[in-house]
Amino acid sequence: MQYIDNIIFLIILIAGFGLFYKSLKEIYRNIQLGKNINRSDNPSKRWETMGRVAMGQSKMVKRPIAGILHVIVYVGFIIINVELIEIIIDGIFGTHRFLAGILGDGFYSFLTATLEILAVLVLIAVILFFIRRNFYSIKRFRMKELFGWPKEDANWILIIEAVLMVAFLTMNSSDWVLQQKGALAAHGSFPFSSNILAPMFNNISVSALEIIERSAWWLHIVGILFFMNYLYYSKHLHIILAFPNTWYSNLNPMGKFNNLDSVTAEIKLMMDPNADPYAAAPEVDPNATPEVFGASDIFDLNKVQLLNAYSCTECGRCTSVCPANITGKKLSPRKIMMDTRDRMEEVGKNINKNGKFVDDGKKLLDDHILREELWACTSCNACVEACPILIDPLSIIVDMRRYLVMEQSAAPNELNIMMANVENNGAPWAYNQADRLNWATE
Repeated sequence: MQYIDNIIFLIILIAGFGLFYKSLKEIYRNIQLGKNINRSDNPSKRWETMGRVAMGQSKMVKRPIAGILHVIVYVGFIIINVELIEIIIDGIFGTHRFLAGILGDGFYSFLTATLEILAVLVLIAVILFFIRRNFYSIKRFRMKELFGWPKEDANWILIIEAVLMVAFLTMNSSDWVLQQKGALAAHGSFPFSSNILAPMFNNISVSALEIIERSAWWLHIVGILFFMNYLYYSKHLHIILAFPNTWYSNLNPMGKFNNLDSVTAEIKLMMDPNADPYAAAPEVDPNATPEVFGASDIFDLNKVQLLNAYSCTECGRCTSVCPANITGKKLSPRKIMMDTRDRMEEVGKNINKNGKFVDDGKKLLDDHILREELWACTSCNACVEACPILIDPLSIIVDMRRYLVMEQSAAPNELNIMMANVENNGAPWAYNQADRLNWATE
């Protein structure tokens, strides 16, 4: 019976990581629904971009207040969870502060003191984030796409992080008092807990302190496992996906649109003087999926675009700088990414239920993203520039526009006039080619 705690801990640990692995598999499967795209060029530049943007948070600090608070939470939360290694070892083998014997009391004291300071900073930062998000009238946090679950999700994340930090500090405080009373071996330095929190525990009996310490210890580790599995349902997947997302980002200059391979091949054939226009068309596999110009659903988008959707943290920086949104139009680049992710989840649930995707009569276009939103975009790239992790909403907008124009001939009248002018006059304007230089006559 003395090992019952260790057995329970091991079961919870295996279940936690097992469920997390299952969630990651579903996310990977859903991303694989997209088309292949080659983003393996220039690996040194990609590693540098990932290190600078995802690891170094270089774009976050362009808005200093939110950026610095985010860096504190990011760095603190990651480093604090280094202690997860020790907790796992202690939980499995029933040891107490195992790393002290490995690192030596001097370095271990430095480590635990650092973790304490970081935990306090993280706690302060998440409280400020909570106040800022809920009690300050920041426009990008009050937009309609954040009503309901997105707003609740953001608050729950902050609450969970605060609870984890409080549990961590409570565990250290009660542990330190137990060490002073000789109930535990003395290891570590806890500048905040020993001076601020420990006085609240001094008059508590050893048996009660042990219950408090164990309760906080269990709450901390179970909370971390819960948080890890909650990520699948949360916008905070960017904690993990920001790294591959920045690695696979588009390294081309902003504003450079990709050409459709199918269109390029057709034009090359038309311009080839040796091509036989009367040659028999190549045989087509009757089971093959017909080539689609642009995108009407997630299956037409590429894998990086789907990765972008899962990586979006819904911060709204993209929407806050979007000129279309600022002038009152329906377009919100953040909503484009949220809608794409919602459609992926819808398709994923369909696959889970049926074993494969069964047509549900829905599409990303019209059922999630409206045409009015797509045509409101000025393709200025402000949203791409603003994103802290290099998400590209514009590429999805452009691909869906291509579908409307090339598959449905459903462009706005102004665009049809412009394309007719290009076809007839070689320019967007309704002037004859012979008159194009008249502006210079005087």
